[in-house]
Amino acid sequence: MPTSFTRVKSISAPLAINNVNTEVISPKDLMRAVTRKGLSWGLFRPYRFNEDGTEKADFVLNREPWRNAEIIVTLENFGCGSSREHAVWALSDFGIRCIIAISFADIFLNSCLKNRLLAITLERSEVEAILIEAEAGAEVEVDLMLNAVILADGTTFSFKLNELHRHRLLEGVDDISETLQFEQEINVFERAYHDKHPWLGKKLELDLK
Repeated sequence: MPTSFTRVKSISAPLAINNVNTEVISPKDLMRAVTRKGLSWGLFRPYRFNEDGTEKADFVLNREPWRNAEIIVTLENFGCGSSREHAVWALSDFGIRCIIAISFADIFLNSCLKNRLLAITLERSEVEAILIEAEAGAEVEVDLMLNAVILADGTTFSFKLNELHRHRLLEGVDDISETLQFEQEINVFERAYHDKHPWLGKKLELDLK
């Protein structure tokens, strides 16, 4: 059952790169799971690891304090390329709860919001200001109740989010759990429909002789 999302306050990992594609976020040869768990080890593999499996010391998520970041700050068109949902699962499995960018690829953006990973778009000047804070190792607060990103000195940037997605994040519901809220009404409708069309519930019996 999903949990509600109201705010996150965390070290933010600066990833000042345009066009980070899903093949980098979650390479296809590592997509060996059909669940949302166990994919974090392949996250950003071309950026995080050498061919022998050792960490690349200069990649931000391999360094302190950003190794435990729950927020990523990046530039334009994040999540472009393949529509693979595994990219979002890998980010969440690593512990990332929010991505702040100038823009996202459309499919990736929708996958984030359906999987409870908050994706926020801001103006370039605002993202650049947050990147400075992130590179300094300062915490950034994202408050979904206020629709605001708040820096350590109190500077606040407002963001917009589709109201349906905001509601689902705040209430902790997804497509399935939201449908199940109407389970009683669905059952009443199904019983009435089958009473009206009783032949739908009977096995088709064919006389093959």
